[in-house]
Amino acid sequence: MTLCSATLPAAGFAFHGNPLERLSEHRGDADWLARHFSAEAARFVLFCDKRPVVDVSDQGAGRPLSVLHRRDRADRLSMRTEDSLLLGFAPDDGAPVFAAPLKIDADKLETLGEPLKPIDLRSLALQGVLEPGMLGMLAQASALLHWHDTHRFCSRCGSPSVMTLGGYRRDCPACGGLHFPRTDPVAIMLVSDGERCLMGRTPQIAEGVYSTLAGFIEPGETVEEAVRREVFEEAGIHVGAVTYRASQPWPFPASLMMGCHGTATSREIHMDESELEDCRWFSRKEVRSMMVGTHAQGLMIPPPLSIAHWLIRCWVEET
Repeated sequence: MTLCSATLPAAGFAFHGNPLERLSEHRGDADWLARHFSAEAARFVLFCDKRPVVDVSDQGAGRPLSVLHRRDRADRLSMRTEDSLLLGFAPDDGAPVFAAPLKIDADKLETLGEPLKPIDLRSLALQGVLEPGMLGMLAQASALLHWHDTHRFCSRCGSPSVMTLGGYRRDCPACGGLHFPRTDPVAIMLVSDGERCLMGRTPQIAEGVYSTLAGFIEPGETVEEAVRREVFEEAGIHVGAVTYRASQPWPFPASLMMGCHGTATSREIHMDESELEDCRWFSRKEVRSMMVGTHAQGLMIPPPLSIAHWLIRCWVEET
């Protein structure tokens, strides 16, 4: 089965362009779900210790690796059938694709003698070893499985809940509560004053890397308001016009990055030291050198897998 990349956007960052057709209108039909789950064409994305299980038999052959497994392999690896969920259908042949965690851990997986390896999502994105579109599919699977793993009890009455709608809802048999997967919206923004852009670094990112500012969007807040609030809180910079540019699923564990450009209306930085290690203005020339690895101080921007890289590159390439 080949995942079509025709729908991939020009942005090119990771976890974008999930090609699966979700057919969400059918999820309430239990017989329909069961029929596709047992179909010979069905493929399974398997997770071991919260990492996708990758078939590495083609490693070094110059071909993309696969995270899609047949039912017989899934059964041999002790797939947790009761926790499986429907991701969607491949656009080329209509094959159903499911995701499920394994009952075994990584140590046990290594003893089975199969060419399989659990690899974390960030490493897969950095290495570029998967076919285009598969990272988007993995982002969907990882976020959903994480939600089910952390929401097994009803938040209204505390009783155990059960998976329904192919994995897109949990129902409480005790009180009738209905619970839906959560996605955490994040505003991520490149702020500029024309010929300079504002970037900072947190203690969590690699040494020497400067990136865009970002923060969670709060209840009752627009994306534009979140951009202005976060930039002022972290850097003391006032932002005027805000333009939406693109979005990126970010499955760590289940965020949606809302990429924006903001126009600064002030220049003096008042950095929040509890949030940032450093924050400064960079010229286009300086950022270009950071992109190609020739910065005099060895400074860099985030890798291409992130929407932060794309926002920075877009600004640099503006004329």
